[in-house]
Amino acid sequence: MSTEREPAGADVRARLIEEAARILGEEGPSALSARRLAAGAGTSTMAVYTHFGAMSAVVDAVATEGFRRLIAHVDAVGQSDDTIEDLRRSAAAYRENALENRHLFGVMFGAISTRGLDGHGADPDVSVAAFDQIVSGIERAMAAGALLPGDPREVAAQFWSALHGYVMLELSGIVRIVDDPEHTVLWPMLTHLLQGLMP
Repeated sequence: MSTEREPAGADVRARLIEEAARILGEEGPSALSARRLAAGAGTSTMAVYTHFGAMSAVVDAVATEGFRRLIAHVDAVGQSDDTIEDLRRSAAAYRENALENRHLFGVMFGAISTRGLDGHGADPDVSVAAFDQIVSGIERAMAAGALLPGDPREVAAQFWSALHGYVMLELSGIVRIVDDPEHTVLWPMLTHLLQGLMP
């Protein structure tokens, strides 16, 4: 096939991942087939098998890509001398990534069904790296004396649980029960959590 009709491999793979996430999010796992995926991504069914080998690997790639995007969003926050503000900005980046990549995010955390596709989930090295970003932020805050000393992984798990729980509720629409949930639920909740961990 000519390069005019079939773009470079990385581009094809990226489009297949995006289309797979869209199909799963909008139509469910029963709609995801090699033929349907290839048609939506503007490529051939052979490309699906060339890049992934099986549909289960497509689902795993969707989840892994979701974690890669999450890591990139949080990395973009950078670091400042205010470690607590850095945690807040990291939380904002986490939420922004979820809102920008709803279908990927849903597959990452099981909110979008992949039943029957028999994937193994995201690359564990990538998914663990996403959590380690939160751990790193907590470690910096503890080292700076902004948070009480303790096990940074335990505190990071608390912070992540609160943040992720809110984000999942926001994506589902449940937080619409209050006005301006970002400012009346998310930030007060994380502020109260962090204040409880301060010296």
